[in-house]
Amino acid sequence: MFTGIIEELGEISNLEKSVGGARIKISAKVVTENTAEGDSIAINGVCLTALDIKADGFSADVSGETLNRTTLGKLNVGAKVNLERAVTVSTRLGGHIVQGHVDARGKFLEAVQIGAFWTVRVLFPKNIGQYLVYKGAISVEGISLTIADLSEDSFEIAVIPKTWELTNLSALKSGDEVNLEADVIAKYVERIMLYKREEKNEAITIEKLTKLGFI
Repeated sequence: MFTGIIEELGEISNLEKSVGGARIKISAKVVTENTAEGDSIAINGVCLTALDIKADGFSADVSGETLNRTTLGKLNVGAKVNLERAVTVSTRLGGHIVQGHVDARGKFLEAVQIGAFWTVRVLFPKNIGQYLVYKGAISVEGISLTIADLSEDSFEIAVIPKTWELTNLSALKSGDEVNLEADVIAKYVERIMLYKREEKNEAITIEKLTKLGFI
């Protein structure tokens, strides 16, 4: 689990594709500290297992499913990536609960500078629209952000100078795809309500009455 507070902007130093997946090597210095073989690190919001950890970087295996579902499959050597180590029991939850399980790929539309701040607009696919709310949380490229404006197919986020400086948002161009993960709480609520509706609409049968003790 992660919080969406990016610790470091790393760089893909090597990429080896193979049948069914790929192995990527990331240049980094902060997230490798106190990280053991097999620990989780989020790369652009994708939870991966850290391997071959060195002081200046680490590697990670990426399955074909992850390459297809996220933007990692389109990155090349030299690409900047947002990095965050998994939370610990003593970690301050400065962002929101981020699982590192990408729900969909959105599209970066534009970034408008207002003084030292930025307003970023992102296009999202219809299948995650029900999870997005005004002033709600959204993970974009692994960054915990707040939805400042919401339409039927896009949302705006207000980005402070520190986030703009420490993440890959500043490197995005119009049309670039971004990893999106909706707030997990919204998905659990949807699932609970689905079962409630099914129970409410369930027909009354002799078997059900008997099970409930009426017969």
